[in-house]
Amino acid sequence: MQKGNETQGAFGTPTVVHFGVALFVAVLISAPWPALWNVALLLGLIGLGGILYIIIVIQRTRHQMQYQPVMEDWLWHTILPLVSYSGIFVAAFLLMSNPDPALFIVGAATVLFLFIGIHNSWDTVTYVLVVRSQADNKDQDNI
Repeated sequence: MQKGNETQGAFGTPTVVHFGVALFVAVLISAPWPALWNVALLLGLIGLGGILYIIIVIQRTRHQMQYQPVMEDWLWHTILPLVSYSGIFVAAFLLMSNPDPALFIVGAATVLFLFIGIHNSWDTVTYVLVVRSQADNKDQDNI
């Protein structure tokens, strides 16, 4: 990843991925599957893939140099998404034997993805506005 894209890969792209996963899981659960093992398999792959993706996001976050993340950033950009992906992974195993709690876990994880996406999008917008505002103020001071 290029140096200029490190921060985007740590903070921007994952937000879009989480929104996409929430939409995909909603579509997946809404489909009229002939058997639960099909859904369980796909949910398991989504959960496992998401867990691996969060490991990559953690590495990107640690290596990017444009922004020093604080605890709130670690919570919303890594810990909560990891909880959601882990929940989907666990629910995939429960789906065949105990579908009711499994579907509640999937629903909770999906809603958490939406809240994560909304929070992180808002956080990014406000950060960019503050940084741009400070840069504009410095430019005006130099005139």
